[in-house]
Amino acid sequence: MKLINEELLDVVTGQAKENPRLRMNYNFHESMDAPIHRMLNALEPGTYLPPHRHQNPDKEEVYLVLRGSLLAILFDEEGNVTKKVNLNPLKGNYGVEIPPRVWHSIVVLEPNTVIYEIKQGPFAPLTSENLAPWAPAATDDKEKINAFMKRMIEL
Repeated sequence: MKLINEELLDVVTGQAKENPRLRMNYNFHESMDAPIHRMLNALEPGTYLPPHRHQNPDKEEVYLVLRGSLLAILFDEEGNVTKKVNLNPLKGNYGVEIPPRVWHSIVVLEPNTVIYEIKQGPFAPLTSENLAPWAPAATDDKEKINAFMKRMIEL
């Protein structure tokens, strides 16, 4: 049995705060080739997850917020927001399932946010065609990234 408790959330959150990307995974799956990937993802405000999509028609993604708050955002092909929801267990919004081939991203709203994420494996790194051309790249200037995230919050 693998226990998810406050102590584990605190450990992974501490690692996220020390990581330059301001996020850290804790994997429950045994290998990157596992057919189902299950992980905690500790996220701090300021982390940037570039809008992306998964081309595999079977690759849904599930985010369940265990603590904290974030915006889950879906986009159309041109980068227009089609759906945005504030996931926050204190407000009764616990999670989302993101369909395959849909552009999506998140913006973290509170420190110490942790999600439980489930998606089909095996791990496949995102390719350029699966990263949104209308959004900043993870390697872009921090000001450009922050402006994009601010705009997503204000929409």
